[in-house]
This record gives sequence, C-alpha cells and structure tokens, in this order.
Amino acid sequence: MHAPRLHDIVAARQRVYRLVRPTPLLYHALLARETGLDILVKHENHNPTGAFKVRGGLNLIGSLLPEDRRGVITATTGNHGQSIALACQREGVPCVIVVPLGNNPEKNAAMRALGAELVEFGKDFDEAREKVEQMQHERGLRYVHSANEPLLIAGVGTYGLEIFEQCPDADVIIVPIGGGSGACGCALVRSGLGSPAKVIGVQAERADAFARSWRGPSRVVGDKADTFAEGMATRVTFDLTFEILKKELDDLVTLTEEEIAEGIRLALRATHNLAEGAGAASLITAMKLRAQLAGKKVVCVMSGGNIDAATLRRVISPAGN
Repeated sequence: MHAPRLHDIVAARQRVYRLVRPTPLLYHALLARETGLDILVKHENHNPTGAFKVRGGLNLIGSLLPEDRRGVITATTGNHGQSIALACQREGVPCVIVVPLGNNPEKNAAMRALGAELVEFGKDFDEAREKVEQMQHERGLRYVHSANEPLLIAGVGTYGLEIFEQCPDADVIIVPIGGGSGACGCALVRSGLGSPAKVIGVQAERADAFARSWRGPSRVVGDKADTFAEGMATRVTFDLTFEILKKELDDLVTLTEEEIAEGIRLALRATHNLAEGAGAASLITAMKLRAQLAGKKVVCVMSGGNIDAATLRRVISPAGN
C-alpha cells in the first residue's frame, strides 16, 4: 500500500462527482460569536449519505477490476458502509456489510435500503472487522478495508481539495479521526498544495487508541471503544492511515463524552445542522482551543449527520445534559 498523492486525489474527482457535488463551506454568525473565532464549517453532512465517506466508496467501487465486481465485503459502524452500499448499488456490484451488534439502527436501515446484505456480529467495530476477514475467504469476495485503501483515501481527499479552493488562506483544519481516512485526505492535500495550514485531529477519550499511538513510541490496541460517537469508535490503528498521519498530522485533541454531546448541541443551536458525535467533534474542539486559535482562520469538518433518534433525544434532553 502506498499513500495517494495529490494527483490521485484530483483524478478521483471524475468518479466522485458522478454523484457528489462540492459541499458548502459556510460561515455561521452564531458559531463565530460563541467561539469568538474566524470559523467556517465544511458541511460533509450535506452529502447523499449524510457523511464524507461517500466520496471514498464512489472512487473505490468505480475503480474495481472486473474480477472484483462479483462482490465486495466490508465492516462498518455505518457511514463507511453506506458509502460502499450506495456505490455498489450504482455499479451493480453485490455488497455484504458486517456491523457490530447494537449498531445504530437507522444506519443499518439505510444500508439495507441501498441493497446491502447486512450481517450483525461482535461487540464493536473491530470484532465485526475480524468477522469480515474470515468471511471474505469463505465467500470469495473482495474485502474493502475501511482505512487501508488508497482509493478510499483519494476519494475522501476530494473534500480537502474543496476546502483549499473555497478557502485558500485557511490556517487550521479540525477533523475527527476514527479510521483516519478523512484526516489523511485533508493532510495530503494540504502538503501537496504546499499550504502552511495545520491539520488537527480529534478523538474520543473512550476510544483513544490512535491518540495514544500517535503521541507515544509505539502503536497500541485499546481494550474497548465505548464512545457513543460511533464514527470515532475503534480500538486499533490501521497501517496506511496511521503511517500517513504519524507524519502529516500537526496536533491531536481528545474529547469526553459530555464534550462530544455539547458539540452536537452547539451544532444545532449555532448552525441549525444535525451532526452526529464525530461530525460535531470539530466544532467543540474549536471552542475548547479558542484561546490558541484566536486570530486564525479555522475550518471545522462536520463529517456526518447520521445520528439516530434515541441518541439525539438523550443528548438534547435535560437528563442528557
């Protein structure tokens, strides 16, 4: 595996833009007032599947070799799976998706509606991923890893291109990290363009294997990933994205569960957008870092809006505060 280069990300646009259009980069006056920052939001929650991941799926599935088009299999907590399911539906490729038990029911329903065969297995994403690695051989399917795929990273990197086209003088980009493909896309575009902008990643404290690995001398495996922000809920790091981000990422912030919940509330009241936990993480990180970000032009990536109704009720109700 090799990290995609800027020209790979530019080339991905041909496949991504068959369905996706550049998403808005918007100024929200209330958000600027609450944070005290020169701040913009990249609305990847406005994509067809409600998340940035759709870009990667369209690029990868649109590039499949003929022998791989008999079917693919992948593991997900939802946004990656919806991306692959949608792309497979458009390309006529059979799709099997493994999700953990108790996964976001609305994301599950969306994947089934897109024609995917859904298998529920394991306590979390990483156990679902291990099941996929077994099933791929049993069924003879092309395994699509959620992070170790250069074509996925190149596809999601197209939103990084859009950020720098829409805001070439960005000083800081804040982006959530689960598997790390979105942060990789931003960082690779930044470096490829020669921009001095800093890329800051965000993780949940309860799923911080990447953060501890990035900060420490060696990669670690977490015992659990019990954050409600499923877009950031992984216990492991992945070879390709970790290698890229170990070199390219400028800083990393971890958030408590209450901070993530406050991010969702902040997105609702200050941008009138519905954001899932990972999607709201960048906003609350900007608030948390507002002293050091003062005077800088900040871009927050709202990576997705696929929060389920039960979680949303808990977050916005008085009992959830």
